[in-house]
Amino acid sequence: MGNTEVKVFDPRDPSTGLSGAELLDASVAERGGQWWMYLAGQARGYGATELYSASLPSGAPLSATAWKLTCDAAGELVPVSDRTLSRPWDGNGGRHCPSYVRGWDPGKREWVERLYYAGAAENLWGPYTIGFLEWDGERWVDQPEPAFVAGEDWEHGSVYEPNLIYHDGKWKMWYVAGANQEDYLVQGYAESEDGKTGWSQHRIFAPPEMRMFDFCVRERGGSFDAIFARVWVKEGTAPTGTGLWWARAAHPSGALSDWSQPVQIMTAEDRGWHSGPWKPSFQLDRSGGERALVFFDGLYRTSDPGPFPFAFTLGCVEVCLPAGRTT
Repeated sequence: MGNTEVKVFDPRDPSTGLSGAELLDASVAERGGQWWMYLAGQARGYGATELYSASLPSGAPLSATAWKLTCDAAGELVPVSDRTLSRPWDGNGGRHCPSYVRGWDPGKREWVERLYYAGAAENLWGPYTIGFLEWDGERWVDQPEPAFVAGEDWEHGSVYEPNLIYHDGKWKMWYVAGANQEDYLVQGYAESEDGKTGWSQHRIFAPPEMRMFDFCVRERGGSFDAIFARVWVKEGTAPTGTGLWWARAAHPSGALSDWSQPVQIMTAEDRGWHSGPWKPSFQLDRSGGERALVFFDGLYRTSDPGPFPFAFTLGCVEVCLPAGRTT
């Protein structure tokens, strides 16, 4: 299913972007005839993470390359939004793992665009809650409170890695609960009519032994594709199941059993500039074919001293999604 992988951003490779800037967690969306990429990262490799953006030229087809980062006149990365309202819940630990979605707000009685993300009030490693920025026609506006917080014992007080779609009158969200530090990751699911309040009961979508870290869903030909990651945060060689996987379903169900038998599309093999991929975000060829571009996070070991001698990267791979079966 996979073809050549392309490195999109690497903090130690100036040919891919701004030297020293770690940019990952891509969410790719077409807005107003132009492709946009929303990213989480650190402009100088330290401090609370921000959300940034990059774009392709207006009217250009979706591509793995030629992304232009949004910078100011001095060439510095510009965050997509300030923290006028959200600082109490995302100020110290930053913003992580954005997910773009367009949906209906029944309170405003209008279609809205949002960037959901995980925010941390205390430090970079959480605990996290999930909120969003909303487009007001001119800028992305932050919110004074998160929209979704942990409430079940199995969530261990932290929710993050949101992936959302709007379908059949509901904002549907797959997310991670738990923490890497305690080697406990559960994939959860919930839905809401307005994407802000009235969330359904938080349900376990995939158990901790699956180590599912993301579940990105897109509609194709009247049914739905999902690409997700299975991760390994322990020492030693990652199991063969670590990597990226594909599944399909007749409708975007919150029950894993409604999705087809998964097919692995990328392993955890060390490619030099990345290994153990996670945070897949994909978009389909607008011509109606089965071609998809899958953006993913990776990392590689560096020679730097200190407790974390690694660099984060962003890559992309083109895949041809099989017709598959739906359940």
